[in-house]
Amino acid sequence: MKVILLSDVKALGKKGDLKEVADGYARNFLLRRHLAVEATARNMNNLAHEMKLREEKEAQALSLAERQAAALAGQTVKIYAKAGEIGKLFGSVTGGDLAQALADMGYQVDKKKIELPEQIKTLGSHKAVLRLVPHKPTEITVEVYDESEL
Repeated sequence: MKVILLSDVKALGKKGDLKEVADGYARNFLLRRHLAVEATARNMNNLAHEMKLREEKEAQALSLAERQAAALAGQTVKIYAKAGEIGKLFGSVTGGDLAQALADMGYQVDKKKIELPEQIKTLGSHKAVLRLVPHKPTEITVEVYDESEL
């Protein structure tokens, strides 16, 4: 029996794959647990439509990320943090802090896509890398100021 997988099935395939399996395996395991549907003409058309929509959504997300990366390239982000007298921070500036500062500037960036080469524990200028687009890192400058200077 031919089935279309609705989710990843170990040792069989990934979501959206068309597989030929034994009738009993399909009826008693895959279909009963809603892991697959029978590969009828209607279900095949639905699968093709869903794949097309997914590809369009991924293309739009990539386009948005590319535009964001181009706008952020070379930008300077200012962050204010508590610091001691010699310029050492109480704690450190993290990717989450940087993501929040970018959100305040109008850019939504996931903190998981921000790489800091070293922990930022001092006042001054530091570099950070944004991985918004695969294989195209975007470098930004992070300026850390003392909170008391506000």
